[in-house]
Amino acid sequence: MQHTDTRYDFQDKPSGYAQLAQDLAALLAGESDPIANTANTAALLFEALPGINWAGFYFQRGQDLLLGPFQGRPACVRIGRGRGVCGAAAEQRATVVVPDVHAFPGHIACDAASRSEVVVPLLGTAGLIGVLDIDSPHPGRFDAEDARGLERLVQVLLGATRFEPGAP
Repeated sequence: MQHTDTRYDFQDKPSGYAQLAQDLAALLAGESDPIANTANTAALLFEALPGINWAGFYFQRGQDLLLGPFQGRPACVRIGRGRGVCGAAAEQRATVVVPDVHAFPGHIACDAASRSEVVVPLLGTAGLIGVLDIDSPHPGRFDAEDARGLERLVQVLLGATRFEPGAP
């Protein structure tokens, strides 16, 4: 599928995320490779979501999270168990929304411009696969509606992608 330059209206976040979920499903249709699908997902999110400066994935490797496909400035390569927002979401197996990363104990500052963050775990039948991490230079950028919308997008990704243990 060739992606068109769609403009999403996030004034109505549920509708914006619903349209984004449809477009992501179409973008991933017919492909099950984890690298290809996470790369396209990161690119789509980076282009579609207003007010963000980083969108990407970290994958569970042993006790660490290892950097995967992303859009934005260069990032931390490895994140230890429970460290930062990504490590907290991975450990809790739950979405974490942080309105002010400077107030989050143990925050890892890969990009000094980031002020808020949302991290959604990727959970498969065998457990934690990794996390989707989105950063913004705007304090309070993310809320519960963003969390729900991104969780829906992660479900689209998981439904289309064949994640094998220890992969991608």
